[in-house]
Amino acid sequence: MTPAPIAAGPAEGIELDLFLEALHRRWHYDFRSYSRASLVRRADLARERLGCKTLSDLQGRLLRDGSILPDVIDAMTVQVSELFRDPDYYLALRCNVIPYLRTFPSLKVWVAGCAEGEELYSLAILFREEGLFDRTLFYATEINGRALAHAEAGVYPIDRLPSFSRNYQQAGGTGSLADHYTAAYGRVAFDRSLRERTVFTEHNLATDQVFSEVHLVSCRNVLIYFDTPLQDRALGLFAESLARDGFLGLGSHETLRFSPHARCFAAFDEPARIWRRIAADESIHA
Repeated sequence: MTPAPIAAGPAEGIELDLFLEALHRRWHYDFRSYSRASLVRRADLARERLGCKTLSDLQGRLLRDGSILPDVIDAMTVQVSELFRDPDYYLALRCNVIPYLRTFPSLKVWVAGCAEGEELYSLAILFREEGLFDRTLFYATEINGRALAHAEAGVYPIDRLPSFSRNYQQAGGTGSLADHYTAAYGRVAFDRSLRERTVFTEHNLATDQVFSEVHLVSCRNVLIYFDTPLQDRALGLFAESLARDGFLGLGSHETLRFSPHARCFAAFDEPARIWRRIAADESIHA
């Protein structure tokens, strides 16, 4: 029988705090600054999937049994994405950002919170069609190791193909999406060549630091799961990572307008949620 959902109340709030603290101190995954509403849902999902009556039961298992950690992290993170999700964003990159990126002799792109890789492949296809792929190094980072493995495999259910193809066309695709994948046995596998210039690695925006100077950070629909201090930390990492005149792309419901790091950016295409890195003393508040 499926355990009942966690009831809301003081005791359950303490249980959640202790569970998150145990996850951090025992396994070094820090979700303590994620949005509280999201944490309640995600922790309850982890408890349900692992057949525990309470979060305290799950905490006890987690402290002693590392084999359940991947299942817990799966439940605590969101991997829902889509190829060329929000096509207007990719159309804006293609039409307005790519002309500036062409001026750099080599490029680095950070896909932060890449989930199962849809955003990475969207950018790789776009850069290939625009002639920039061969001089670009992509970093695809994710806290969830299983999701990262899916991203590196680049294989998706074939029933997702109609929405992938529709988004690709709306994003200004210059050919056919079929040029970039092979379909068989109910699955779609994207060409290996699309990931040959990608470094896949685990990275936690809550605890890890900057690892490279990049020209584009694309972090879409990740900040919405963070509380304000963690959003500011992530935006600070992006500001520190970006080369002068580099670009930051966020999700359709995300902004840096109210962040103290807004002084490091100028709005480039705010409807598409794209900002450009500037020196702080040149600030045009986004």
